[in-house]
Amino acid sequence: MTDYDAVVYDLDGTLVRLDVDWDEVERDIERALRAVDVDPDEYDTWEMLDAAEGAGIGEEVHELIAEHERDGATRATRLPTADELADADTPVAVCSLNCEAACRIALDEHGLTDAFSVVAGRDTVPARKPDPRALTWVLEELGVPPERTLFVGDSASDEVTAERAGTDFRWV
Repeated sequence: MTDYDAVVYDLDGTLVRLDVDWDEVERDIERALRAVDVDPDEYDTWEMLDAAEGAGIGEEVHELIAEHERDGATRATRLPTADELADADTPVAVCSLNCEAACRIALDEHGLTDAFSVVAGRDTVPARKPDPRALTWVLEELGVPPERTLFVGDSASDEVTAERAGTDFRWV
């Protein structure tokens, strides 16, 4: 990885695995949507968040998801990719679909906080992957160009984000 000026990591599934019951999260969102007469059955989790925003309960649903994430971050499992950080001689950052607080909790739980120059969650920048704005913001904060940056992640959404932001990408 020494060919890059910076390395940006996704969090959940890349550095750690948050202990979040996403089925429970989805059920909680469904209840919130039904309470305002929105039928959640045609949406996936992130589409339900968009529907909640459209129904005027976006902040409530964002907080509901964040609560689950923060709780799950306290029990996050460290993944092997996190061990790469000990050898990092370039700035590293996090760009995650999880809320920033959950990212910071998980990093702290595993003694990784000091390794990261920048941490961005879905609430740090008003955009969710694969929208590249959060990753672009991280690069601006680091002061590095996208073509000199590697984004490491575990999903197709991460890969698309990297492509849209102009960074290289590596799967874990």
